[in-house]
Amino acid sequence: MTNLVLTVSKSGPSVDPTWLDAISILTQAQGQKLLSTGATRLQEVSDTPSIRQEVDRQCDERHIDYAFVADDFKLSDFKLVAMDMDSTFITIECIDEIADMFGLKAEVSAITEATMRGEIKDFSESLQRRVALLKGLDASALQRVYDERLQLSPGATPMLAAARQAGLKTLLVSGGFTFFTDRLRERCNLDFTHANTLEIVDGKLTGRVVGDIVDAQGKADTLQRVCDWMGITTSQTIVLGDGANDLKMMALTGMSVAYHAKPVVRAQTTHVINFGGLDVLLDWFEV
Repeated sequence: MTNLVLTVSKSGPSVDPTWLDAISILTQAQGQKLLSTGATRLQEVSDTPSIRQEVDRQCDERHIDYAFVADDFKLSDFKLVAMDMDSTFITIECIDEIADMFGLKAEVSAITEATMRGEIKDFSESLQRRVALLKGLDASALQRVYDERLQLSPGATPMLAAARQAGLKTLLVSGGFTFFTDRLRERCNLDFTHANTLEIVDGKLTGRVVGDIVDAQGKADTLQRVCDWMGITTSQTIVLGDGANDLKMMALTGMSVAYHAKPVVRAQTTHVINFGGLDVLLDWFEV
């Protein structure tokens, strides 16, 4: 049996009961259940492509997140939650904010956006181009970005807490930089992290990355490596991301979540969060 979970953004209006009844009729729901978070679970709904298309249209108009889920869907069915960092686990793109310290944010951001939309196919080339623009910047700018601009995405803390309580390990895998993933690992008690290392000489960025670049394939390889170490399959993982370079690791997973993502990502994932925080996904699981 399939259920439909409807979650209103905490900053948005409550669900109109009349509209909720209309969606119940559309999906031929056999019941409604209000969740403790304020989300609503429509029980035993019909799940067809045409119904999904209409639910998507109406929820998008009302800024409501939704998910079709099995009625026995449990968070503890999974063993690992893997997250992209920039614009997923945190609210910023770190390289763009570093560039801002150099007066180059617009130039770097344009490359970042084109890459995340999938318009620049070679992530390694894209990253090298952006990092090269940072040559000569004082490395203290990294700490300033972390201290002054880096914030966890809404819902990150309760999502992590629920995952840990359900027995899941956590992986932060990023095409960004170890300067930030290392600090987030300690701050958020993450189990695994993997990212790129910026080369620093005499306190200055050299405009180069040390070692192999963590691109889309690197992310997928990292997910596989952690799963192998844990003795689990990639189908036992949840992956959250927002950009095209997340798609390869998302293709391996049992549950892929596009978080405030580019259209190319939303079209290829099993679940989508467009409006709420990372903790929206907790509404999808039976307690």
